[in-house]
Amino acid sequence: MDSVINKLTEIEDAASAIVEHAQEQKAVLDREYEEKRKAFDAELEEKTQAQIQAIRDGLEEEKERLMKGQADGNAGLTAQLRQEYEANHTRYAREILARITEV
Repeated sequence: MDSVINKLTEIEDAASAIVEHAQEQKAVLDREYEEKRKAFDAELEEKTQAQIQAIRDGLEEEKERLMKGQADGNAGLTAQLRQEYEANHTRYAREILARITEV
């Protein structure tokens, strides 16, 4: 009878050791998984930020190009208006004076 009890105790001790070892292994695997997940998240975040910055840079370049084109167009139009004014300002002044004095 004692030998049966001793065997059962040995089996229970072995089972406890196996469960304890499994729990330790699970903790190790959980840490490894967490580290890998954090590394993946960090890498993904870095790639995402790089793509966002590339898009922003492209949009900034496009905006600058459009603004330069508008500034060049406005400068040309301003020069034309100034040239027309220089050529016709005396006539404009006479027409304004004639309208004022008609009354």
